[in-house]
Amino acid sequence: MIKIGELVKDFELINHLGEKNNLYSFLDKKLVVFFYPKANTTGCSTQACNLNDNYKILLNNGFNIIGVSADEIINQKKFVDKFSFYFPLIADSKKELIKYFGVWGPKKFMGKEYEGIIRTTFILNKNKKIEKIINKVKTKNHAQQIIDLYR
Repeated sequence: MIKIGELVKDFELINHLGEKNNLYSFLDKKLVVFFYPKANTTGCSTQACNLNDNYKILLNNGFNIIGVSADEIINQKKFVDKFSFYFPLIADSKKELIKYFGVWGPKKFMGKEYEGIIRTTFILNKNKKIEKIINKVKTKNHAQQIIDLYR
């Protein structure tokens, strides 16, 4: 997993609308990059909705937000449309960004082991470096968790 203080290389990103951006284009503020396992699942919906409900507060506190999963563009779009998210969701179906950040790995669910996205949030500063990492994401209070890191 990428570490605090490391410089993050730029990536071409494809959002839920199929539009191309690059990672650095979001760095006019600190950037919250939250990795979640799968669009429209309970925990991921709870987490993304909490960030969306607190979007203006996060924006006013100097944060931009993007969400990333390995879902295809169509699934990301359905997720955004269902909940009217203010921030883009990135479709990283090739898992390039996911693997670069080191959030793809072994997981367990109901006694079964499998490979998947480890729910993790990174905060990048304007200098393109990792400033904070949240490994134990509280899906119901994630926005407050982020804000609390800077108090």
